[in-house]
Amino acid sequence: MSSWADIVPLLYSASTWVLPVLLAITFHEAAHGYVAWRRGDDTAWRLGRVTLNPLRHVHPVGTIVLPALLLLVSGGKFMFGYAKPVPVNFSRLANPRRDMVWVALAGPGMNVALAAAAALLFHVVNLFPAVVAGWLAHNLQNAMLFNILLAVFNMLPLPPLDGGRVAVGLLPDALAIPLARLESFGLLILIAALFVLPPLGNRLGVDLNLFVWVVWPPVEFLIEFIWVITGHG
Repeated sequence: MSSWADIVPLLYSASTWVLPVLLAITFHEAAHGYVAWRRGDDTAWRLGRVTLNPLRHVHPVGTIVLPALLLLVSGGKFMFGYAKPVPVNFSRLANPRRDMVWVALAGPGMNVALAAAAALLFHVVNLFPAVVAGWLAHNLQNAMLFNILLAVFNMLPLPPLDGGRVAVGLLPDALAIPLARLESFGLLILIAALFVLPPLGNRLGVDLNLFVWVVWPPVEFLIEFIWVITGHG
């Protein structure tokens, strides 16, 4: 059985992830819905999804089960998750192909802005008592990591991820149409790339870890870049 000595650090770590994750996914999805509404599609607005109420965006698996499992497996060091996608009727947008790009960019753009806000808030951490300052610093650190990770991951050029929609909107028809047809299989391709290829690569002696060599380098770069431009040197 787990002792309190094992449980307390895990509970503390969980408390430093809950707010960053809820804020990141809530603002991400609300940004999609808001830009779609401003560009002519009120589907998300009518369904109450253009809101900062996290309960409207919570996905039972992506927002609760998956983050909890990752937190347990990593010993409280890492968490990732996702929300219910905001419904967008692209045919109702004023300029469907162009506006689809703006709607898709809104979510990752919001996450980058939240990461920058977290970095700026580090300047006031020392104004709080030591115990509070430590907890707040962990929240802000996790907010930077999770928001940038969510932004970069979503910008992978594979529908239905945001990056896939951006690519479909910008590429010529000869490339955009075949890419758009992948949307039905996009999540299966992504799951295979993340969870099947790495073990296969280990057996073959080849590094096929998509996360390590595709996602993580831009995450590190953006975190360092934001840290510098927000005055931390």
